[in-house]
Amino acid sequence: MSDQLIVIKRIKKADHSHHGGAWKVAYADFVTALMAFFLLMWLINTTTPEQKRGIADYFAPQSISQQVSGSGGVLGGKVMGAESARAGGSFALLQKNSPPSKNTSEQTTQNGSSQGGAPATQGSAADSQAVNKDGQNTATSMQNGEFAHAAEAIHQAIADNPDISALSKQVVVDQTPDGMRIQLVDQDGRPMFQQGTSAPMPYTRRLLETIAKVIDRLPNRVSIAGHTEGKAFVGPNGMTNWELSAQRANAGRAILSAAGLASDRIYEVAGKAGSEPLLPEDPNASANRRLSITLMREAPPAPLGHQL
Repeated sequence: MSDQLIVIKRIKKADHSHHGGAWKVAYADFVTALMAFFLLMWLINTTTPEQKRGIADYFAPQSISQQVSGSGGVLGGKVMGAESARAGGSFALLQKNSPPSKNTSEQTTQNGSSQGGAPATQGSAADSQAVNKDGQNTATSMQNGEFAHAAEAIHQAIADNPDISALSKQVVVDQTPDGMRIQLVDQDGRPMFQQGTSAPMPYTRRLLETIAKVIDRLPNRVSIAGHTEGKAFVGPNGMTNWELSAQRANAGRAILSAAGLASDRIYEVAGKAGSEPLLPEDPNASANRRLSITLMREAPPAPLGHQL
């Protein structure tokens, strides 16, 4: 028997040190993002402040209205009805009936006369109405833009403050025909004032101090109103919801003034009791207890030729 030939086969394993070109794709994405970043920095550096403001105004919303939906919100899945924006009576505690003087229209008339032009009263009535309408639209748009920026600043300031950031859902900001309205709304287990009194909670004071720093930048007059739920209330010395809501509004005014808001900016402090519920379909809801702060719209210039 012959010896059997034994063949030994050696298999050389492939070298796995090369992992393909996936890293090249990631590196290309990184370089692209870096180039985009430097391009953005260059564009920001070459634009003027006026151009930046124009871009910001273009993208700014004209109306900010928080209508929280879902069962987790302060309104419990309900929205504010139109009835809540209508006045239903108030208990006035302080009111100032002297709005700032408006001399814009007088200056316009004087400028027209000094340039040798014909008096505005001699122009066409239709032309005067058209010019005045354009002026009103421009003034309204400017106020809407200022209110939108102020609302954004308020929410940002609250979010940046860890002591009150959890209360952001209880601060409702919207625009109404009267102006920009800021509402501090009660929530079950987290009211803005101690029950049955006008003593604000510590976090309510911090909220109002934060809001005061923002609205102090605008020239608009401020109206403050207190609201309660519709359920009847009888407190010490026969106090009712009318007196309670008025006292809470005045307590809010005192905090705003102490935080830097000038006293001559306060136009009105009023108690509305339950006459203007936030949720008309549920007048006893806790969300109806609130403090409203309204930055009032200033009247547009008077029509040309109608100065008194």
